[in-house]
Amino acid sequence: MGCSSCGTKSGGGCSPAGCKSNGTCGTSGCNALNVYDWFRDMELPDDFVAFNIVEVRFKGSRKEFFRNVNNLDLYTGDYVAVESSVGFDVGTVSATSEIVRLQLKKYRVQEDSERILPIIRKATDKDLEKNDELKLKEKATLERARTIAFRLNLQMKISDIEIQSDGRKVIFFYTAEQRVDFRELIRLYADEFRMKIEMRHISYREEASRLGGIGVCGRQLCCSTWLTDYKMVTTGAARVQNLSINMEKLAGQCGRLKCCLNYELDLYVEALDKFPKAKVVKLETASGVAYSQKTDILKQLMWFSYEDSATWIALAVEKVKEFMEDNKQGKIVPPLQDVAAASQVVEQVASAQAPEFIGGSELLEDREMEAEIRKGRQEKGRHQHPHNKGGQQHRPPGQGGGGNPQGKPRHRGPDNRGPRRDNRGPRPPHQNRGPKPNNPPNT
Repeated sequence: MGCSSCGTKSGGGCSPAGCKSNGTCGTSGCNALNVYDWFRDMELPDDFVAFNIVEVRFKGSRKEFFRNVNNLDLYTGDYVAVESSVGFDVGTVSATSEIVRLQLKKYRVQEDSERILPIIRKATDKDLEKNDELKLKEKATLERARTIAFRLNLQMKISDIEIQSDGRKVIFFYTAEQRVDFRELIRLYADEFRMKIEMRHISYREEASRLGGIGVCGRQLCCSTWLTDYKMVTTGAARVQNLSINMEKLAGQCGRLKCCLNYELDLYVEALDKFPKAKVVKLETASGVAYSQKTDILKQLMWFSYEDSATWIALAVEKVKEFMEDNKQGKIVPPLQDVAAASQVVEQVASAQAPEFIGGSELLEDREMEAEIRKGRQEKGRHQHPHNKGGQQHRPPGQGGGGNPQGKPRHRGPDNRGPRRDNRGPRPPHQNRGPKPNNPPNT
C-alpha cells in the first residue's frame, strides 16, 4: 500500500505502524472508522481557501467537529488541543478540507452551529505526556466506578470511560433499559474522582462499536471499523434468506440481530421474485403428486418428493413454472426422475443391501441396548437411595457392629427395611430417649 501521507518508505511503499493491516499511514495504523479523503490528490486553484472545519477523533469511535480559527496547517494524523466545555482535550485529526463538508451533511450538522468549538493549538509534548498518564488511569477508574454503581443497585451498566486530557473532566458511557436516577451516583463520583462528571447514555450497538471485538466471521466488528449508520434488522431478513431462527446465532455481540443480515437481503428478495408464489407447490405427474420440500434461492432450484418416497428431485425454477402451467391446462407431466438430471436425484434412505448401515428404526428395536440402559438406571437408583426396598448396604469386613464381626447383612425382621444409615451424629446431652418399645420375638 502506498500513499503520500506516510513519511516512512521501505521498498517503494509505506510501512504503517501498529498491526500493519491496510491502515491509514498518516494515523499510525488501522484506526477504526477512518475517512478516505477523495479530494486529497486533486489539484486545487491557487486562490482556493481551505475549509476551516476539521474532524477530530478521540477514544473509541467518538468524533467531533472543530473550527480552525487560527488557520493552522493541519494534516490527517496531527495531534491537536481543542477547546472543551471545561478546559481542553487532545485528539487526532481524522479529516480536513472539503471532505469535512460532506461529513457535516452526513451527520446533519450546520456549518455555523455553536456546538463547533475552536482548535486551540497543535498538541505539545507536554500535552501528549499528560494525556498518556491519564489514559493509564482509566482502567482503575472504570473498576472503581462500577463498584460504586453496583453498591447503589442501579439498573445500568458502565461500559467505558474517557478522561479528558487535562484531567478536569471524565465521561462515563453507560447502557440501560430504562431511565436511571443517578444523582446520588454523580455526587459519589465527584467526591471520589475530583473531576467534573458527565454521564452519556449509549445504545447497545454503540457500546459494541466503542469496545470493538471479533465477530463469528473472524473479522473485526463492522460497527467498530466502517459501519456508521445502524439500520433496523428484523427476523424477516433471516426468513427470506432461509436461515433458522436461532437467536444465539443471529445475535451479535451487542445482543441485537446482526447488521450483516441486511447486506445480501436485496439479492435474496430479487431472486425470490422468480419463484412460484404459492404456499404449497405441487406437481401432478405420471408417478403421482410431488410436493416441494426445499428451495435453493441462489441456485434457483426446487426439490420435490413423492408422498411415499424419500427421494428428493431437484428441478430448475423455470422448469417448475412450465410444469405448473401444464397442470393448470389439465396435462399430466412425465415422472420427475425422467426429467431431472441424475446428479439432481438424491436418495435420502440408504439401500437395504448395505449391511454396515444401521437405520434409526433398527436402533429402536435393539432390545439389548434398552436392557443395558434400564439396568444402568436401576444401579444408579440404588446408589442414590440405599434405603429403598431391595437395596442393601454392605459394610466392609471387620467393621460390622454387635455380634456380626464378619460384616454379613443382618436380617431385620419381616419388614425388610434395610440397614439404617450411620450418619446420625452424637446424641445431645441430657436428652431422654423414652421407653424402648417391646419388639416381637423372632420366629
